[in-house]
Amino acid sequence: MRHTVSRLRTRALAVGLALAASALVPVGSAGAADQYEWAALGDSYTAGVFVGDPRPALGDASRDGCDRTTNSYPDVVDRELAEFPPGRPVHLTDVSCGNATIADIATARQAPISPVQPPEGGWPAVDPQTRRAGLDDQTDIVTIGVGGNSLPFGDILLKCLAQGATGKSCRDHYTDPPEGEESIQDKLARVQDEYIEMLARVHQAAPNAKVITVGYPAVLPAQGSDCNRLSLTELGSITHADVDWLRDDVLEKLNSTIQRVTTFFGDRYVDVYSSSVGHDACRPAGTKWVEGICGDAEDYWPTKVVGTLLNCALVNKRATLVHPNAAGHANTAAHVERAIRISLLER
Repeated sequence: MRHTVSRLRTRALAVGLALAASALVPVGSAGAADQYEWAALGDSYTAGVFVGDPRPALGDASRDGCDRTTNSYPDVVDRELAEFPPGRPVHLTDVSCGNATIADIATARQAPISPVQPPEGGWPAVDPQTRRAGLDDQTDIVTIGVGGNSLPFGDILLKCLAQGATGKSCRDHYTDPPEGEESIQDKLARVQDEYIEMLARVHQAAPNAKVITVGYPAVLPAQGSDCNRLSLTELGSITHADVDWLRDDVLEKLNSTIQRVTTFFGDRYVDVYSSSVGHDACRPAGTKWVEGICGDAEDYWPTKVVGTLLNCALVNKRATLVHPNAAGHANTAAHVERAIRISLLER
């Protein structure tokens, strides 16, 4: 088996050479004299989706279907930095987008899927986030929270729900998959390669920026048996064994992959997993920092998931699908704010 670091080095070198051959980016002085420039990139765990008010507001012509909200961690950090600026003001450009994959950060156009007041015909595709954020040699900080949708974790979760409801194991399904489907090992290897290319392109677009990657919180309990399988406000029909597998072999390994690639590039990784242990989706309301399959959300958020039989209105909840609530975003914000302040001191 090829050594992981050697594989990282080979892949990063190949991507770097390809990018260097395709374009030469001039290196200028970093940052505008009067303010720092911060770009927040990422998926729904960055955008917020159902915590706080939609940003842009409902009815605003500039809504793009990305489900950014006012209590997402970029907005929380932005308010803290405005109140206590790190030497000079920080200007945030948040282009995070629900359902974004790694490719959507720097290379692919994304078709947003917000269920909140979609236009007739659906949301138009948006440019890669590096382009939307206007990354250049004046960008000081780039934060990135992405990776789960590239597995994709949501699809794996839904498969585990379906398998559990019929007494089957999604662990078995993804460890020894049917022909034509990736195993979890193959998925993680692919995600690593995609993350390498993404970070290389971010550095190319913002050559003077400090890049900070953000991992995923502890959405699953330390013991699968902590979950009530009859409760949709937790993890529903997912078996306890599959909960343990999702934690150990999917979520924790995804975080390890992100951290490994981040370290290889010399960037800063923000661990929000450790601080969120004990605040998973199987905890009671008021303790959990991650809502379950169904959970508490703002009134504009739907109770059903299109294309599935899931209807959270039956338990007087909304379809939160294991996403952080306001307390979870506040925890992530505290760690990201610290990382930003340290990174700016190092400039």
